Amino acid sequence: MSEPEGTTRRMPVLEKPAPPPEERALPRAGRFWSVRRVPAGIVAALLLGAFGVFLYDVVAVRAGHSAMYWRTYLAGQLATRPLDDIWVLIGAGVAAALGLWLLVLALTPGLRAVLPMRRTHPDVRAGLHRDAAALVLRDRAMEVSGVQSARVRVRRRKAEVRAASHFRELDEVHADLDTVLGEAVGALGLARPPRLAVRVRRPGRKG
Repeated sequence: MSEPEGTTRRMPVLEKPAPPPEERALPRAGRFWSVRRVPAGIVAALLLGAFGVFLYDVVAVRAGHSAMYWRTYLAGQLATRPLDDIWVLIGAGVAAALGLWLLVLALTPGLRAVLPMRRTHPDVRAGLHRDAAALVLRDRAMEVSGVQSARVRVRRRKAEVRAASHFRELDEVHADLDTVLGEAVGALGLARPPRLAVRVRRPGRKG
């Protein structure tokens, strides 16, 4: 049948299939945040104890009993001491330092010992402990010919390697360590591979 004049035909709409997970934009691999149970528990316990004692004293005063000595003494000191008194300044400094410490804990991630790894799936996050990364780099350094001992320290942005070579030229050992450890750092799969700092020396004399 022929369609009546003046009408338009709706064309079929083809929906674009969703891209596979590996083609989607992966989120940035940020640092892991610490829950900081110990500082939070200490602050909560101190606040709970202080507020409990203060509330008990207020209720006791409302019931007709006299206020505790510490609250009366504190109120008298705050009313009579000038603002430039040494003890007032010390108390204000301690309160400011504690407040700054709490702000730093609240605004910084923590868990500095865990290095974030590259994201390969949007729902999976992985991290590598610094000690484990240092152990892997140390094992790779010990495989280099001429290396007698090696000490590795991994930080967030830098991996320090100190090796002792009992034979071969130090420059050759240094070049081999740069190559081997560079490949090892890339194989760790870290989101931000640390910069290598390699030092090679002769072993010290015993005795």
